[in-house]
Amino acid sequence: MGERSNKSRGWFGYFLVLIILAVIATAVVLTIKKKTQHSGPAPVPGPPGAITKKYADALKVALQFFDVQKSGKLENNKISWRGDSGLNDGKEADVDLSKGMYDAGDHMKFGFPMAYTATVLSWAILEYGDQMNAINQLEHAQDSLKWITDYLINAHPRDNVLFIQVGDPDADHKCWDRPEAMTKERPVIQINTSTPGTEVAAETAAAMASASLVFKSIDSAYSSSLLKHAQQLFTFADKHRSSYSVNIPKVQTYYNSTGYGDELLWAASWLYHATRDQTYLDYVTGQNGKDFAKWGSPTWFSWDDKLPGTQVLLSRVSFFGSKDASNSANLQNYRRTAEAIMCGLLPKSPTATSSRTHSGLIWVSEWNALQHPVASAFLAVIYSDYMLSSRTAKLSCSGNSYSPSALRKFATSQADYVLGNNPLKMSFLVGYGDNYPQYVHHRGASIPADATTGCTDGFQWLDSTRPNPNVAVGALVGGPFLNETFIDSRNNSMQTEPSTYNSAVIVGLLSSLVTTSSVVQSFT
Repeated sequence: MGERSNKSRGWFGYFLVLIILAVIATAVVLTIKKKTQHSGPAPVPGPPGAITKKYADALKVALQFFDVQKSGKLENNKISWRGDSGLNDGKEADVDLSKGMYDAGDHMKFGFPMAYTATVLSWAILEYGDQMNAINQLEHAQDSLKWITDYLINAHPRDNVLFIQVGDPDADHKCWDRPEAMTKERPVIQINTSTPGTEVAAETAAAMASASLVFKSIDSAYSSSLLKHAQQLFTFADKHRSSYSVNIPKVQTYYNSTGYGDELLWAASWLYHATRDQTYLDYVTGQNGKDFAKWGSPTWFSWDDKLPGTQVLLSRVSFFGSKDASNSANLQNYRRTAEAIMCGLLPKSPTATSSRTHSGLIWVSEWNALQHPVASAFLAVIYSDYMLSSRTAKLSCSGNSYSPSALRKFATSQADYVLGNNPLKMSFLVGYGDNYPQYVHHRGASIPADATTGCTDGFQWLDSTRPNPNVAVGALVGGPFLNETFIDSRNNSMQTEPSTYNSAVIVGLLSSLVTTSSVVQSFT
């Protein structure tokens, strides 16, 4: 009896030890899994795969807002309530500024955000044109881009002259009328050597350089013209360094610039991609990088701040460039800062930003709140695809590691919020889904196409309690407050006014999510 009892106790002891070892092993495995989501790189995606219908449908909607915003003599117009407008824009200065796009719900053409719109749209096409093409939307995106770049070419009639604005915002905002019925004067503003504006000249250079890559295989002469304009404008911007906000104080009310260093780096980065001229890479990795790049300090990508975009774009050189270029210490500083941005966006990262709503939407500003989450998500999915296509397995955030899929998951969460997965169950993309804003702050959408109105009697439509008679299809409105409420009122421009540059980032984001494919290693 005693011997058998001892054996039982012995087996029980062994069993207990095994259980304890199993618990320890499980804890170790879980810790490793938490620290490193993948032990090796995920497979490189091939050509565009299965289409995600939700994002494909949303992209088709989003692209239409560019058609809504067009000025000039319309071609193949698909927006029934839009017609020709702004045909005499620029005439007083003997330049044709009739094309381009209206900025938001008004009839202003602001060159600074319009050029940013073109740059971001070009970037989206360059990274995800194959995915756009998979749902027959690539040509639409290219046509929209060309409508802006045609305007930008005309706005740059001489090396050191750039027209940066059409319309007087104070006079424009005293009217509520359809663009087709405008009767007020449309003065123009230019920058030149006497009144320089580095940030707007550099942003326009970025737009033309990136667009030159888009059109290189379609129309080589047009592409070459864009590149020539880009190089001239960059030289002008760099040689005559001065802020347009300082030199033209009236622009401060609407698109005040907080500095021009980011635009110089952004433009030089795009010119490097467009030309492969080492001097542009030296420009961003040399003293200018030290002066303007703010390495190690993540910021928010927007029409005013191009540093996050620059850091991600130059990371592309680090991921796919030549060995000599990739090993540049300062180029690695751009990539490290891009990684810091990504770590801030990932919700479970130790360095995750607290700038979010309760439901997880990145939230930075009351005005045009959706600009920052959508732009951030666009950068995140680009960076994720750089990692996948270069077989980079993980991103390290203060000791924790995250896979490319974690960045894509974040980007998807922001897109889904915009499309209706939010506490209001509302799509902030007008025309997508069954529940979207009906009182968009947009003149053309709010006034019946057959109405005859002057400058001021059109305000009856601003103040009307009826929903807009025309759908501003594809408009991405300003978005929710921090507490995730939204007041659908035409007079609430903070939340219900769309903008053309918002359309660029949502088109980029949705294009990236339509399906999966590897990104090209070089744009040229």
